[in-house]
Amino acid sequence: MFRILIIGLFLLSSTHCLAQDSTALLRDSLVFKGQLITWLNANLANELPLAAGLRYLPQLNYRLPHTVTANRTPPTAHRQPHTAPRLFDLEASANIFAAANLRPFDSLNATGLIKPYRLWVRYSGPQWEIRAGLQKINFGSATLLRPLMWFDQIDPRDPIQFTDGVWGLLGRYYFLNNANLWLWGLYGNHQRRGWDLAPTAKHRPEWGARFQQPLPKGEMALSLHHRHADTRSLEPLLPAHAAAPETRLGFDVKMDWAVGCWLEASWTANHRNLGAYRHQEMLNLGIDYTWGIGNGLYIAAEQLLVATDAQAFRLARTNSLSLLSLSYPLGFFDNIGAMVYFDWSNNALYRFVNWRKQWNNGTLFVMAYWNPKNSSLPTQSSTQNPYSGAGVQIMYLWNH
Repeated sequence: MFRILIIGLFLLSSTHCLAQDSTALLRDSLVFKGQLITWLNANLANELPLAAGLRYLPQLNYRLPHTVTANRTPPTAHRQPHTAPRLFDLEASANIFAAANLRPFDSLNATGLIKPYRLWVRYSGPQWEIRAGLQKINFGSATLLRPLMWFDQIDPRDPIQFTDGVWGLLGRYYFLNNANLWLWGLYGNHQRRGWDLAPTAKHRPEWGARFQQPLPKGEMALSLHHRHADTRSLEPLLPAHAAAPETRLGFDVKMDWAVGCWLEASWTANHRNLGAYRHQEMLNLGIDYTWGIGNGLYIAAEQLLVATDAQAFRLARTNSLSLLSLSYPLGFFDNIGAMVYFDWSNNALYRFVNWRKQWNNGTLFVMAYWNPKNSSLPTQSSTQNPYSGAGVQIMYLWNH
């Protein structure tokens, strides 16, 4: 029903556009663009050691700015009516994906899909916006190991930062002091996202809010989200519940002092008996700095603590991840980078290096990785985990 409502909004928006006068039509804009991503991957430890893939993200954007009269008092010779700018816009894009894993002259396994990637409409004014549809929602101060990865599943090693969206309604209000308030409601999203222990129960809405407050040298925010988790697929690891109510609280702060530093934390509490997984706490501490070495060496480090237990904040069952990220520009169009993760609980080391070469409309990535075969890091499920084991990947991105 929610998706039918969104499609109806698109049809109404098209009718609205046709009804505009000629002056308004001169102000609107319709833009078509797209992104084509192709890659080759070689990992000799895999059963099918070679992989090739293609993803195309065609995107259509429409913008219609207009004004409305904010003061309904009739104008006089000395007083003109006050008008406020408004903007109606929409975005529609698709995810067209195909991939093949093979052992040359022996075995082949091919997959493909076509589905919506973004599909939303928005109406906004100078200090507010309302957006409905399939959209990307993410926030927080951490950059790599993010406890507030509630609605996306971005792998920091992924050069295109790909993630599926969520179906929902999002409203934001921006105060004059740069504080802002977010309110959202979601429906029809059943896949696991980010650090979810269990997927969201079907036919159950989700809702939440976030308030961000500027500080003299940074900002801080509080976030809240409520959903129902379906734990039946995880039995016997978790007790089976078709719809277990779950509440999340988040806090993040980021400051720009001599170095950039941030703290991001999340507490998830389930209102059913999930044994040792009833409560989940996550805490991230991070810093970054650009050293004046050559063209500028950027260094970021993060420490993530994850704990689950039947009681909140007991911290009896913990896991810890450390991350170091380096980036150095070789010139205007070349960049090299590296990431190193260490999983202290599993004594596992993750290594990743990347060279990027950019042209006007295209970017070439050459990546190498040496990681555990079974990863404990969250990755985008629709593309599996391309960085497990040891291998090399070449990726080309073209924008039009």
